Amino acid sequence: MNRSWFPTMFDDFFDGEWTPKVSATAPAVNVKEDAKEYTMEVAAPGIKKEYCRININNDGNLEVAIENKLEHKEENKKEHYLRREFSYSNYQQTYILPDNVDKDKISAKVNDGVLEIKLPKFTKEEESRAQRAIEIK
Repeated sequence: MNRSWFPTMFDDFFDGEWTPKVSATAPAVNVKEDAKEYTMEVAAPGIKKEYCRININNDGNLEVAIENKLEHKEENKKEHYLRREFSYSNYQQTYILPDNVDKDKISAKVNDGVLEIKLPKFTKEEESRAQRAIEIK
């Protein structure tokens, strides 16, 4: 049985217009949700907290930036990489936050090569307090 069509079919699908192009140098990002919060996990080898910058911009969106300090290291001149996938380039991404995120309580930490960002949700009481009627004069 000739299976030569199999790889070609998948190459055409994954390299075609059906799937978005993902930069191979961007770190992987997971997003989890539970009843109290969203958790983002950004994985990048060698990441340290000094390399990261997280802030809320003027539009109220979350900006995450990671500077690649690995590029600045001097490499051993006696050896060279035949293949290198641990490196990543500078990364900056803006995320639109859901309306129920309490932006004043966002926190982050770095552990074992993962930047973890906690995005707490408003409690029902906090959400109802945030809504108020506007008096018309």
